[in-house]
Amino acid sequence: MVSMLMDVSSELIHSLLPLFLVTTLGASALTVGLIEGVAEATALITKVFSGYLSDYFRKRKLLAVLGYGLAALSKPIFPLAASLAWVVSARFIDRVGKGIRGAPRDALVADITPPELRGAAYGLRQALDTVGAVVGPLLAIGAMLWFADNFRSVFWLAVIPAFAAVLLLVAGVHEPKPAGRRASGRDINRW
Repeated sequence: MVSMLMDVSSELIHSLLPLFLVTTLGASALTVGLIEGVAEATALITKVFSGYLSDYFRKRKLLAVLGYGLAALSKPIFPLAASLAWVVSARFIDRVGKGIRGAPRDALVADITPPELRGAAYGLRQALDTVGAVVGPLLAIGAMLWFADNFRSVFWLAVIPAFAAVLLLVAGVHEPKPAGRRASGRDINRW
């Protein structure tokens, strides 16, 4: 559900962002391409480090919350954007969040799912992510009609599922205790 809600939020914005950049902020097609290219490269580079940090610190939920939280915090910047610099900053923050959350989220799914159900758990997560990727643009179309082509109002709408995703992750997901530790916290492997 967390993944679906964040995808709905992101796609509400991303499906309209090129038009917003060109029609409202006066960006060229080249500028739109550069912004998107840098944003996606940022996410891919960040993913390399988040997997290592997730394995090293074993604080998967913390990293997932950080990643989803950064993405959620970037969402209000879009409707407030007065210039291209604001959008570039928001896209950068959003994609850093995406890069940080991916590996820890997948490891957290593995940690909290019995081994015999992991395939189903990953499949469900991906399916709900895909649902969000379909629902987001459909909501964007409906919201643009409802708000009479007001990009900023639609972008404000996208803030709601983003913060709901973070709240659901914080309140609804519990990181399991590390393997090899008793409930008291004593290391059983040291003897």
